[in-house]
Amino acid sequence: MTDRIRVLVVDDHAIVRQGLRSFLDVQDDLEVVGEAADGAEAVARAAELLPDVVLLDLRMPGTDGVAALRELAARGIPSRVLVITSFTEPAAVLPAVRAGAAGYVYKDVDPPALAAAIRSVHLGHTLLHPDVARVLSEGEGAADPARLTPRERQVLAEIGRGRSNREIARTLGLAEKTVKAHVSAILSKLGVQDRTQAALYAVRAGLA
Repeated sequence: MTDRIRVLVVDDHAIVRQGLRSFLDVQDDLEVVGEAADGAEAVARAAELLPDVVLLDLRMPGTDGVAALRELAARGIPSRVLVITSFTEPAAVLPAVRAGAAGYVYKDVDPPALAAAIRSVHLGHTLLHPDVARVLSEGEGAADPARLTPRERQVLAEIGRGRSNREIARTLGLAEKTVKAHVSAILSKLGVQDRTQAALYAVRAGLA
């Protein structure tokens, strides 16, 4: 297939990378295009390969996952990042979400659920566990969306529900390019860098 989702697998354990590759490569629509053993290598490989999705471990020697996320954002690398972690406490993954991760799954996730998460992130969805949203809301306070137009607030609410531009367009009866324009305006007005941060804003504001 020519439209397979290209995935970069990042984990410091070779056996984990091998297991992930073995599963993902048998999916018709997924293709592992590279591997990395730490955050620094992940950034270098992502810059080289420009994968659609980076499947990123958090705890690694040297440059960890959060530092890698920040460097990916600083370099403007457009790959979506799905964190795969053994941490189960919401507070443990907050730095990754704040750094731009599109979502996260636990390492004991069922393989079909992992594949579905990769597809979802690739489509522009945000996989934000309600517990993480709650902790963020408690830690950062409520946001005021008053500076947005009524339509922009509608679009922001849909972003907070994890919907892609295409789904938002269908839900609100808009052209997809119109939704993209609204999303750009929302990011600018709210002073956030990406959809994940906009989704968090929507949750804190009680829109989603």
